[in-house]
Amino acid sequence: MRRVKRQPEQTRRRLFEAAEAEFAAKGLAGARIDQIAHRAGSNKRMLYQYFGNKEALWLCVLERAYEAMREEEKLLDVERLEPVEGMRRLVLFNIRYTATHPEFVALLNSENLHRARYLKQSVKVQSLYSPLLAMIADLLRRGRRAGVFRDGVDPMQLYISIASLGYFYCSNIHTLSAIFGRDLAAPAARRERDRHVVEMVLGYLRR
Repeated sequence: MRRVKRQPEQTRRRLFEAAEAEFAAKGLAGARIDQIAHRAGSNKRMLYQYFGNKEALWLCVLERAYEAMREEEKLLDVERLEPVEGMRRLVLFNIRYTATHPEFVALLNSENLHRARYLKQSVKVQSLYSPLLAMIADLLRRGRRAGVFRDGVDPMQLYISIASLGYFYCSNIHTLSAIFGRDLAAPAARRERDRHVVEMVLGYLRR
């Protein structure tokens, strides 16, 4: 009975992982259901049974991508840290997560080409960001009380700035490397970028 129960779960997981890889490589428009099923060692009938259609599967993959990032972000436990250290860790996490998850960048690029048509349908993703903004607001509030952060910082605007500083670097790393004649993907270059972004954000917040 346990084997029978596990088999559908394993098939669904394989289909999902295959879809994630296919979508990251080719985007929604370029991905093919046949190829996803082939990657998973399954068939189209099972994919339709578990996910409905390609667009519904795309949304599932998008939602999971955001959810996975938020789950790791929660482990920072910044509520227990001093405001400056908490903000530093939050900034570094965002930069490094984007750098180590190129599939996340690829999925977001593709969804932006569709003007967030599918993401707009998700209640789950919107709900993931309310706790994040509350966490940032708490850091800012504690920082103001401690006299280390300035007043008048919008948590949403701050988060967008933090995310963009890491996202642009990773999404354009090949063209930037070609333009400046430097390997910006090299470990030393990434460490330099980490320091620069942290200093920028903390410098902006400093009272």
